[in-house]
Amino acid sequence: MRLNFNTKILGKNTILVPYREHHVPKYHTWMRSEELQKLTASEPLTLEEEYKMQKTWQEDDDKCTFIILDKHKYEQNCDENDSMIGDTNIFVIDNDNMVGEIEIMIAEETARGSKKGWEAVILMLLYGIKFIKIKTFEAKISIENIISINMFQKLNFKEKSRSEIFQEVTLEKVVDNNWTKGLEGHFEFQLQTYE
Repeated sequence: MRLNFNTKILGKNTILVPYREHHVPKYHTWMRSEELQKLTASEPLTLEEEYKMQKTWQEDDDKCTFIILDKHKYEQNCDENDSMIGDTNIFVIDNDNMVGEIEIMIAEETARGSKKGWEAVILMLLYGIKFIKIKTFEAKISIENIISINMFQKLNFKEKSRSEIFQEVTLEKVVDNNWTKGLEGHFEFQLQTYE
């Protein structure tokens, strides 16, 4: 999404940066994992296809993605690729009603269970509310991905539907002022220009 092309979001333990070409090789390595393919309902892509996909994320008006960096690791080594732990996305699936599908993936096993995914998804929800103007969020999650389902339920998402065919559940949250204020109370939200 052009909107976030030069946007960096700083949290307490994570930094969200736009998905750029130099991130593709590591991202491609992650997505060769059968476990991650299953959890994210993704098909394996060639490296060339991954570069093309990165371009669409960067240019399409209905897709917003950020790479999640471990902030403390990045502050020590200033190496984005070495500090990458996952990604978070919003797809605008209904422009008229501003419905966005939100996704989060913590690809690095060492970062799982560290609350960095929790922080990153809250930062992304706030970005979606404030800058993309999302009015309703949906999260489509594999029925087997209990950790993600629990995380979104803790964020007050409710089950909207369940597909036995696709083995996924769709959770939904309508944005309101109280919920937004509650999200803002979790983590600091600071924007910087990404060079």
